[in-house]
Amino acid sequence: MIASVNIEMWQAWKDEGDLEAKKRLIEQYLPLVDYVTNRMAIGLPKNVSRDDLASNGVMGLIDAIEKFDYSRGLQFETYASWRIRGAIIDGLRQGDWVPRSIREKAKRVEEAYQKLEQQYLRSVTDAEISKYLEISEKEFTTMLHEIAITTVCSLEDPIREEETETRMSLLVDERVKNPDHKVHEFFLKESLVSGIEKLTEKERTVVSLFYYDELSLSEIAEVMSLSPSRISQLHSKAILRLRGALAKHKDQLTQH
Repeated sequence: MIASVNIEMWQAWKDEGDLEAKKRLIEQYLPLVDYVTNRMAIGLPKNVSRDDLASNGVMGLIDAIEKFDYSRGLQFETYASWRIRGAIIDGLRQGDWVPRSIREKAKRVEEAYQKLEQQYLRSVTDAEISKYLEISEKEFTTMLHEIAITTVCSLEDPIREEETETRMSLLVDERVKNPDHKVHEFFLKESLVSGIEKLTEKERTVVSLFYYDELSLSEIAEVMSLSPSRISQLHSKAILRLRGALAKHKDQLTQH
């Protein structure tokens, strides 16, 4: 629920078009931009400017304030966080921040997880993936470090290229959904459930702490008593497994 102290500002902005109220709302929620920016900056290349991420995030915040319907009684912070995150991801996509060679490596690993886990109907080991890719386990570990940057925003990718609806957004409770969205949601959740079941215990923990409890990777490292690089590896493997699980439903998602 929106704090009662903010209701007057929302009413002034939405009902009366008071630009000063809008400005105060932007200033009040700017810390959200810093929070989301700091989380998303983890694992990105050093040449990606945090200031650029924050600038895109501010645009997302303004977009959220312009589109938010306070009368529905929903929590603005949750809605704004998705908008801020989306704006940052759009900026990253436009900057083509991941080299083609890294994207290709990520695709190879994703396809390996998809094929082997469909074949064995269980979570496959690093050794099995390495053997399939015809590389050593040490080389596979190095590859995971390299492709970690491609997994930071993976669940924020659009289900269909021409749309803004994301895989992760369908896990957020919304009050109104048309039948078409229900079909998307059914296939997506079935895929995610199947994929999550195949994750190792540590991978499930990382995904839960990162996406649901919204801890940073460094905070998760402290909680799990592991190094940040190890947490990054677990996150990358979890996301690649989930993308592999989602891939088999891609045709179903795009046909409806």
